[in-house]
Amino acid sequence: MSQPSRIDRSDIEAKVAEIEAALRGDVDRAKPSIVATGIVVSLLVLAIAYFFGRRVGTKRSAIVEVKRI
Repeated sequence: MSQPSRIDRSDIEAKVAEIEAALRGDVDRAKPSIVATGIVVSLLVLAIAYFFGRRVGTKRSAIVEVKRI
């Protein structure tokens, strides 16, 4: 049986750098779609809040008539 080779610090650093480079590439490719999705979701939430706010405001607002005699 042969002795397993020792794992040095440089081996670990090289492997971590390799994994980090792969992940960074994935993130860089996905970033534009994530940003676009975030913008669309934000605008959708704002639109829903606006329309529900208008609807609640019209249901709860009092109608005041002023007549001159």
